[in-house]
Amino acid sequence: MKRLSPEEQLDVLRRGTVEVISEEDLLAKLRRDRPLRVKLGVDPSAPDIHLGIAIVLRKLRQFQDLGHQAILVVGDFTGMIGDPSEKKKTRPMLTREEIQRNVATYRDQYGMILDPQKTQVAFNSEWLGRMSFEDVIRLGAKMTVARVLERDDFTNRLRSGVPIFMHELLYPLCQAMDSVNLQADVELGGTDQKFNNLMGRDLQREFGQEPQVVLLTPLLVGLDGVEKMSKSLGNAIGIAEPPDEIYGKVMSMPDALIGHYFEFCTDVPMDEVRTIAIGLEQGSVHPREAKARLAREIVAMWHGKAKAIQAERAFERVFVEKDMPSDIPEAALGRDELRQGRIRLTKLLVLAGLAESNSEAKRLISQGGVSVDGDRVHKVDADVAVKDGVVLRVGKRRFVKVRLE
Repeated sequence: MKRLSPEEQLDVLRRGTVEVISEEDLLAKLRRDRPLRVKLGVDPSAPDIHLGIAIVLRKLRQFQDLGHQAILVVGDFTGMIGDPSEKKKTRPMLTREEIQRNVATYRDQYGMILDPQKTQVAFNSEWLGRMSFEDVIRLGAKMTVARVLERDDFTNRLRSGVPIFMHELLYPLCQAMDSVNLQADVELGGTDQKFNNLMGRDLQREFGQEPQVVLLTPLLVGLDGVEKMSKSLGNAIGIAEPPDEIYGKVMSMPDALIGHYFEFCTDVPMDEVRTIAIGLEQGSVHPREAKARLAREIVAMWHGKAKAIQAERAFERVFVEKDMPSDIPEAALGRDELRQGRIRLTKLLVLAGLAESNSEAKRLISQGGVSVDGDRVHKVDADVAVKDGVVLRVGKRRFVKVRLE
């Protein structure tokens, strides 16, 4: 990436973020004549990286590409505590052996996102593990209980009568000490890390350091369309999963997630993302068409373009063609009937001989009986993309393959 001005860098970094505390401070730091020290803490509690976790790791890679120092803090010490963020009960404490096994798996997957040659990897046991009990007491004297209990999850647990243990109260201070020891200029995290990241700013001030900028990325909604992406909930897409599985999972997601995934899980330019979102809203872009593009982009990002093309072909072969008869009648369609490769579906059904009139075509669509390449269409005024060989289906047994002339 070419050398960008501080203002241009800030513009690049805005994408994929929910909040920056603060943009003014970040711009001031970017104007300094030195690389920024950009920190991301990772809790080695699970060995697989999914698209949700990849969002913040890709943001760290952006800083790397802009010429800044990426610091990956492996929480081998804090992992034994367990981050209480967004948790309604105490997390089980991991053993050192469990953490080391998870870290070994993480290393390979981080290499799919970060430049290993330019990434500083630090283990927070290096400084937290050396602290004496006296050090812990002195550290505790720098923060009030009231400040720690400002966390929504702690407050909710207190109201519900769910126990909060002392080691959980110490977690934010431990993470904040990471920022102090590394003298971080910027800390990245998901929105669930806001309290911990802001605690780092507070503690840096206590130690006479300039407070870090906090840059927060979104929590990606999983394939169920409800909960945040999580392996344990079964709604995740792992970046190391086989291309065919990734492609199929993307195609299965609720339509409402398409724009969100384009913005946060791909590098498609934002003007294109906005165009796709408007098209989906107005009905000029079909959800299946958009999801196919999205699936190709995501598979290509993690496995390459060739694998993405193969995955798409495999999906079409298995899922689109599975209920088709072996001998499908063809209908010729002149290319001059298309406008930029698209045509009103009602007109297409009439031209293909599947409806006698536009009114009948509208009735068939409104009844949910019309599919284009296996994807059901519900909008009676929908425009559809037409390529040579596209298969129209009405009801269970009426098929026509369109041949462009």
